[in-house]
Amino acid sequence: MSVMEELLIYIPKKTNRLRYTFRLVFKDLLRIPYRLINDLDEFESANQAKMMYSDVAHSDDVFFGSCGLLLKRGIDSIDLEPFDYAGEKAFFPIYNKASVFPFDIFSSIFYLVSRYEEYQPFVRDQHGRFTAHLSISAQLGVLEKPLVNIWALMVKKKLLEKYPNLVFPERRYKFIPTYDIDSAYAYAQKGLVRSLGGYFISVKSLDWKSITERTAVLFTAKKDPFNTFTRQIAYSKRYGLKPIYFILFGRYGQFDKNINIRNRTFRFLIKRLSDYGRIGIHPSYYTIEQPERLNFEIGSLERVINKDVLCSRQHFLRLMLPSTYRNLIEEDITDDFSMGYAALPGFRAGICSPYNFYDLDLEVETKLRIHPFAVMDGTLRDYMDLTPADAIEQIRVLINEVKKVNGTFISLWHNESLSDQKRWVGWRRVYEELLEMAVP
Repeated sequence: MSVMEELLIYIPKKTNRLRYTFRLVFKDLLRIPYRLINDLDEFESANQAKMMYSDVAHSDDVFFGSCGLLLKRGIDSIDLEPFDYAGEKAFFPIYNKASVFPFDIFSSIFYLVSRYEEYQPFVRDQHGRFTAHLSISAQLGVLEKPLVNIWALMVKKKLLEKYPNLVFPERRYKFIPTYDIDSAYAYAQKGLVRSLGGYFISVKSLDWKSITERTAVLFTAKKDPFNTFTRQIAYSKRYGLKPIYFILFGRYGQFDKNINIRNRTFRFLIKRLSDYGRIGIHPSYYTIEQPERLNFEIGSLERVINKDVLCSRQHFLRLMLPSTYRNLIEEDITDDFSMGYAALPGFRAGICSPYNFYDLDLEVETKLRIHPFAVMDGTLRDYMDLTPADAIEQIRVLINEVKKVNGTFISLWHNESLSDQKRWVGWRRVYEELLEMAVP
């Protein structure tokens, strides 16, 4: 087997931002060997595939113009100056005609994946979140486009035009189904106090149907409507999937309504799910403000499954940069699946492939692997108020975008939305259509 040709890349200075961005593009996305060099004489005398990234074209080699963002440190207020290019939006314009693109493609990639805009001052929503509508991607109408993957393929195309013998190993499209278990059961296993409280609320609102259903679940053999786990396992078997289950395993609170963590039935359910997929932590609402809770919840969940818990997704998608990710790193979490918005589907970081978190405050690449999700059931039903039919079409658009760039499509679903009851009538079909479309 022949050794793949190494791409030589001239840069004016080696910085952490630059190393990080080029590692993402050339190692993770394009999977080609490369070497960074800032010796111009050595670069010009080299007889191999090579490219230049700087503010000035020193030779007639493939030249990508730089705006200087990757050479800086610190967080500045940035005017992106967005414009249209090749059917997509672009920013960080380059006015040097020698540049193969009229914008700094690598700074653009860094800006999106580092979540640079989330380090700027912004108005948080009621849960303290950076919302979808604040993002430049939503404002430019490109949130549903994995621009980083698209741009990486544009870089590949330009290099192949100059060096047709360069070998870029093909990436394969992947699908990862994930479930957030916020409330394993609607009525069962809640205990006497919570059950009586549930009855009281239903009586107060004259919700006789819920009273009847709760009574049937608690005192007869009627199955709890949120207990859709056998169905989930059947999907996994039918399509050969290995989902990830994110378990809310904290103490009961205003925003944390799962079953008591000492409940035997709940613990047995978690063990059962671990036989068919990976188990991750769904940190409870206030773990952001109280990191000691995160330590307790991870440790408690690990004792149930007798395995290390390495995956996480924030409850309510409460993601504050960089503190949330620093807390996860401190607890030895290796993979996070929170990168997405509650209010809109799409690609929060402009990418549909896993990548490492870059701590912009510390200017350092971390080992925490970020796995962006593209769509959540609650987004389509609650925030966008879509019908099941419209939701299916929205999902189709996203899956097609991911397939075009051979990325990874990650869905976020909840056990209750598979119940096909109450507010979720008709939505089981949405998920089954998603599976049909998403499975490779």
